[in-house]
Amino acid sequence: MENWVIKNKKADFEQLVKQFGISEVIARCLVNKGLLEKQEIENFLHPKLSRLHHPLLMKDMQKACEILTSFINDGKKIRIIGDYDVDGVISTYILYTTLLKIGANVDYEIPDRVKDGYGMNIQMVEACYKDKVDLILTCDNGISAIDQIAKAKEYGMTVIVTDHHDLVHTDTGEILLPDADALLNPKQPDCKYPYKGLCGAGVAYKLLMALIDYITNRTTLYELHEQKASLGQKVSVVLGQSFESELLSYVAIATVCDVMELLDENRIIVKHGLNLLKNTNNYGLLALMDASNIDKEQLSTFHLGYVLGPCLNASGRLNTAKRGLELLLSDTAEKAIPLAEEVRGLNEVRKDMTALGVTMAIDQIENSSLKMDKVLVVYLKDCHESLAGIIAGRLREKYYKPAIVLTDAEDSSVKGSARSIELYNIYEELSKCRDLLLKMGGHPMAAGLSLTEANIESLRLRLNSMTTLSEEMLIPKVTIDIHLPLGFVSETLVNELKQLEPFGKGNEKPLFAEKDLQIKSAMVIGKNSSGIRFRLINSYQKEMEALYFGDVETFFTYIADLYGTEEAEKLRMGRSTKIKLMITYFPRINEYNGTKTVQILIQNYR
Repeated sequence: MENWVIKNKKADFEQLVKQFGISEVIARCLVNKGLLEKQEIENFLHPKLSRLHHPLLMKDMQKACEILTSFINDGKKIRIIGDYDVDGVISTYILYTTLLKIGANVDYEIPDRVKDGYGMNIQMVEACYKDKVDLILTCDNGISAIDQIAKAKEYGMTVIVTDHHDLVHTDTGEILLPDADALLNPKQPDCKYPYKGLCGAGVAYKLLMALIDYITNRTTLYELHEQKASLGQKVSVVLGQSFESELLSYVAIATVCDVMELLDENRIIVKHGLNLLKNTNNYGLLALMDASNIDKEQLSTFHLGYVLGPCLNASGRLNTAKRGLELLLSDTAEKAIPLAEEVRGLNEVRKDMTALGVTMAIDQIENSSLKMDKVLVVYLKDCHESLAGIIAGRLREKYYKPAIVLTDAEDSSVKGSARSIELYNIYEELSKCRDLLLKMGGHPMAAGLSLTEANIESLRLRLNSMTTLSEEMLIPKVTIDIHLPLGFVSETLVNELKQLEPFGKGNEKPLFAEKDLQIKSAMVIGKNSSGIRFRLINSYQKEMEALYFGDVETFFTYIADLYGTEEAEKLRMGRSTKIKLMITYFPRINEYNGTKTVQILIQNYR
C-alpha cells in the first residue's frame, strides 16, 4: 500500500515558459522542486563553473596551503590516509596524484574495512611514526579522530584533516574537534564556506585548487622565497590548464557514489564532471567502462552510482580498497584491463552474496514475529560484515521500515549497519540504547554499531517498545509531479527533461502519472525474470511500450488478488486481459538498430 500525492504547486507557468524558453512541463517540474525566483531557476538550468565558491572561504584553507607548500619544498614525508569507500578512494587518488606531480614526497594508506574499521586508527599513527612520516593528510575521515591525532601530535607529526562528516558532540552538546594543525571541514560552526554539502573528495578538491593557486599565482603576494617560486613554475608546466577539469571529473564520481545532494556546487560538479568523463584519458576508468559495457556517450549518474561505483566499492568490501585505487593509478591499458576485470568480478561476487543475504533476512522476518516489528533487527550470523548496510537498505525498501542488519565480526563482537526512513532518526534512537552498545556512529538515515550477541534481543525489544512510529508513518509516500497522459510523451519531452539532469539525491527525476491504462499485452523479461514489458493503451487510445523492473512475483500476486488467478495467469502468458492500471512513470528513448522508440519506465502501480 502506498500513499499517492500530486504536488500541484501554483505559479505563473505562462510567464516562466516565456521567460526561460522552456515547456510548461519543465516549468511545473522546476516549481515542484521549490524553484521560484528568477536567479535560482537560472542557476539550476545553467550550472556554470564560475559559480563554484572560492576555496579560501573554507576555514584553515590558507593555513593548509602554507603547511603543504613548506613540506613539499623541504622534501618532508607526507602520508595520505584515506577511506575504503568510493569517496575515500577518489579523495586519496586526487590528493596523491596531484601532490606527486608537483614534487611532493608522498605516499598513501587506506584502512581495511574489516581489520581496521573506518578512518585512521592508532596502529596507523604508530606506523607513520615508525616510517618517519612528517605530515599526515587525511581525506574523507579525521574529524572524529580525536585520540589518534592527539597521538600523532605527541609524536611530533603535523596533521591536516580534510573531511566532510558531521562533527562529534559530547552528551552535553559540546563540539569536539581534533587538535590538527589545519582542519578543513565546511561543517565547522565558524567556517564561512557557503556550501556545507561537499563530499570528502569535494573538500580535497578545494584544497588542491587552493594549493595550486597558492603556489602558481601568489608568490609575490605571500613573499615566497626563490625555491617556492621555482616550485610554482614547475606546477604550471607539469599540470597544465586542463588539470583542474580532470580532477573535477573524479570528484563527480565521488559526489554521486557518496549519495550527496545534487544541489548548489554538487550540481555544478556533477553536471560538468559527467561531460568530462566522456572524454577521460584515465586507463582505469576506460577499462572499467569497457568491462561494464558502458557507452561513454550515454554516461549518466546511474552509471556512476550503480555500475562504476559499486565495482570500486566491491574491492573495499571483499578485498582491499587499494585494488580500486591501483586501477585508477594504472598508467597503461595493459595494467588497467586485468584490474578492471578483477574489481568487476568482485562486484559480481558481492551481488550474489548480497542476494543470498537478502533472501536469508526476508526468510527470517517472514517466518518469525519480526514481521510485526516496526523497527527490523535481523541477525545474520555468517554474513560478510561489509554487506550488512546494503542488505539493511534492501529490507528498508521492501518493508518501508527502519532496518538493522547484524553479523559476527572478527573481534568476537557483533557489528551492524542501520538504514532508516525519513520519519525515523535512527542515530537518535540508537543513542537512547548506548548502554547496550559497544560503539555507534552515523546520522539520521544511516548508522553503524557494535554490541555483544547477548544484547541483540534487548536492542530489538527496546527500539520497538519506545518507537513513536505509527502504522500511517510506515506507508510509503509517492509524490507525483504531473498527471501526464501518454499523448504528451514524446522524444521532444525526453530531450527537454535533460535540462533537469543530473538526477540523484536532492534532485530526483520528475514522476508522472497516468490512469485507466489497459494492458494490451505483457511479457516477463530479463535475467532471472527481473522485469516485465507491457503494451499499454490509455482512454484516448494512445498506445505505448512500458517497462517495469521490480518484484515481478509481487506484481502478479497483486493482480491475482484484484482480478483473480485466471486473469493473472492470462497476463503472465501474454494474452489479452481486462486488467487496468494506474501508474507513475518516467519516459526515455530506446535506440535499437538505429531506430528510436519512446518508452516509459513504470515506477509504481495500482
